[in-house]
Amino acid sequence: METIIDLLPLIIPILLLELAMRVYAVVDLMKAERDVKLLGKTAWLLVILLVNFGWVVYLLGGREA
Repeated sequence: METIIDLLPLIIPILLLELAMRVYAVVDLMKAERDVKLLGKTAWLLVILLVNFGWVVYLLGGREA
């Protein structure tokens, strides 16, 4: 059975990618010219920050084209 130490080389890049994508989604959301669908910007911010992979939901379905 693998220990957490053995899995760190796999876990760290995934966590860094998740953090980077959350930051990107928040920065994109806060742009003055950005329009969003379905929810307001405050609700989308909560989705991005609190929901697992909420940034994916925002990037795929929350932004106006």
